[in-house]
Amino acid sequence: MKFQTRRVVAMAAASLVATVGLAACGSDDDGGSASDGGGDLAITFLPKNLGNPYFDTSNAGGEKAIEEFGGTYEEVGPDSGDDPAGQVPFINTAAQQGVNGLVVSANDPEAICDALNEARDAGVKVVTFDSDTNPDCRDLFINQATAEGIAKAQVDLIAEQIGDKGEVAVLSAAANATNQNAWIELMEAELEANHPDIELVDVVYGNDDDQTSFDKTAALLQSHPDLAGIISPTTVGISAAARYLSTSKAKGKVALTGLGTPNQMREYVKDGTVTAFALWNPADLGYLAAYATQALIDGDITGEAGDTFEAGDLGEYTVEDGGSVLLGDPFVFNADNIDDFDF
Repeated sequence: MKFQTRRVVAMAAASLVATVGLAACGSDDDGGSASDGGGDLAITFLPKNLGNPYFDTSNAGGEKAIEEFGGTYEEVGPDSGDDPAGQVPFINTAAQQGVNGLVVSANDPEAICDALNEARDAGVKVVTFDSDTNPDCRDLFINQATAEGIAKAQVDLIAEQIGDKGEVAVLSAAANATNQNAWIELMEAELEANHPDIELVDVVYGNDDDQTSFDKTAALLQSHPDLAGIISPTTVGISAAARYLSTSKAKGKVALTGLGTPNQMREYVKDGTVTAFALWNPADLGYLAAYATQALIDGDITGEAGDTFEAGDLGEYTVEDGGSVLLGDPFVFNADNIDDFDF
């Protein structure tokens, strides 16, 4: 797995300015585009929602890449990720502005498809990352890790922490989130196949909102007094759940794992609320997405399986079946290594 410790530190600093962005630029007055030398490559990042630490980090990675190849970066997005169609106005605006590329983490696999395809018809290259749409709605998907690998990593972690038996629940993001639902389905299959003594008793949704996720954690413990563990495959959810558990009677009794960032989770690992959790490097994910978008804009790749392109410091990547590019495997953070990372 390409896990760039050196660059992570830079990304943490860059994330402070990630949401400020730069003004997007369209084509030149003579109709030239960035891809034919008519101007800078204008690439807009559209996360599920603004103010999310995970996307602050991933989009800062994208901004760094765009600076490296001389393009123009902008970040736009809704304040909340709970509206499946909430990203549509931002897609429409980006297309009207004539941006060359749009990098999107989809809140819903179908709700934004029409808008994305209209943007593509207008010449915008569309790359999804973190959470995909229907493949017919984009040119490439930058996959942080395989869905199977992410699901298995989280199940393995919770199984180890609860002695491979007991009741567990899932605290997810939005009910329509493509990646979340895929992971949950695969976690259910993994539990059934390989962990017969673990029972998944509930799946609840915090909508990637801190307070909602905090309240859902409290409700889970009230509804399931024998709960042994919680899996939260969302950075907002796992940190909110950890915050609740850290001051509750359940601390040290109810295990918590999932997907989080080191800076969010450090205090909860060090105080014993959380033993271990997983993630990939979100800065690398955004960085890779930006370089893939550049390759599409410049015509170096078309999104067909077998296409290869260079992604700056990360090296060469190959497009796989279904128009996807795989970043790497999940990484497990624990007390022994968490201070090695800063994002």
